[in-house]
Amino acid sequence: MENLTDRGQPAYLRVIMLLLGVPNMVTGAWALASPQGWFDNFPGWAPALVAAYPPFNDHLVVDAGAGLFASGLVMTAAAVWPKRDIAILASIAYLAFALPHAAWHWVNPSDQLTASEDVVSTASLVLAVVGAAFVLAWQWRKIHVKGEVSA
Repeated sequence: MENLTDRGQPAYLRVIMLLLGVPNMVTGAWALASPQGWFDNFPGWAPALVAAYPPFNDHLVVDAGAGLFASGLVMTAAAVWPKRDIAILASIAYLAFALPHAAWHWVNPSDQLTASEDVVSTASLVLAVVGAAFVLAWQWRKIHVKGEVSA
């Protein structure tokens, strides 16, 4: 069996993982610490994207915050401990949250946002999916196509 714990992750891959992970951790922590504040104000400037999908529900906001925080935590951990097996697991876990989230927004535009606001919001979610899929594909290719153990 191949060694999936090699530490040779390229810097650009670690940067992508941090760019995906840290914002989700911060956003999730905000939703957990102040559910109403997060609902009313996310992302911190206009338009308030979450408030565009009323009504407020404390339970659902806390659940969303926990999912955001968890997906961000595993992706950040993969950047900090750059081992291939961690990066693969983190990418899969991140995509398990990000893909259905992006898909939902793709097919459910808010009537409280302009068309361009909806496009920008959904595009940012799709970009996160593409980033996580890139990390996963890079790891997968290294193992299954090239058969390499070191990055």
